[in-house]
Amino acid sequence: MARILANDGIHPAGKKMLEDAGHEVVTDKIAQSDLMNELNSFDSIVVRSATTVRAELIDASPNLKVIARAGVGLDNIDVTYAESKGIRVINTPAASSRSVAELVFAHILTVSRFLHTNNRAMPQKGASEFKALKKQSSKGLELMNRSIGVVGFGRIGQEVAKIALGMGMQIYAVDPFVNETSLDLNIAGNEISVPLKTIELEDLLAKSDFVTLHVPFSGGKPIIGEKELALMKSTAIIVNASRGGVVDETALMNAIDAGNLFGAGLDVFVNEPTPDPTILEFDGISMTPHIGASTNQAQENIGTEIARKIIALLG
Repeated sequence: MARILANDGIHPAGKKMLEDAGHEVVTDKIAQSDLMNELNSFDSIVVRSATTVRAELIDASPNLKVIARAGVGLDNIDVTYAESKGIRVINTPAASSRSVAELVFAHILTVSRFLHTNNRAMPQKGASEFKALKKQSSKGLELMNRSIGVVGFGRIGQEVAKIALGMGMQIYAVDPFVNETSLDLNIAGNEISVPLKTIELEDLLAKSDFVTLHVPFSGGKPIIGEKELALMKSTAIIVNASRGGVVDETALMNAIDAGNLFGAGLDVFVNEPTPDPTILEFDGISMTPHIGASTNQAQENIGTEIARKIIALLG
């Protein structure tokens, strides 16, 4: 029997799988500052994004065998160092792909039809300024026959592309590890394969009506800054549902304010969980509090996938 600390929680279905396999699962949260003294009594830790597992914590936990990230990104774990100590690091790259992809389109549709600004304005002004609000929102965008650029064409990026195909959109993709691929779809029982070749980032930014980002990021220079935003159409919308800092937030607000960008959607922010109040108060951006994987289906998928992987490693 192994002791497993699900420090950021785990879906009940995943917890049950682990317990049915004979393991003890502890879901009581241990503060980050206390993990140095507590983690060595566990064989495995399951984290999301709230808990970090750095080298000093790994050194203090020689009994640790598995670090499991219930999600995709591994930037809160010192992966190379852990593996050098013989600790397996696992994540759940496939479990929440559809959930994140659907949120991307929720932001795209929200900004395209001014839902984000109307949801703020209607409760206050809907009764007194209905016609004015209607006029302000009269130049919305349809998605049919428009183009979407997907930066990072892994599982999530490909799920975004599949939805885009269903909406009649042209797809451009950028990925340093993918030259060409095929998107396999099942539409009303019909299997369809759509070939796709990737292009360069500069071309994608210039051609795309919508841009969505699905790339890893561990800090440093933003991937999309003032220079990259200047390449985009003034009618374009950009969505970041990957990591805070991938897009330069100040440059983004400046581009929208100047009329050089239609708008944006952000699910992630610099300095989470305390984003800059300036961007939170900015009207030109549709915002959500990092909920890309926060659906019932995705959380169950994540829980059961992480449980299966832990059981495969620990028995």
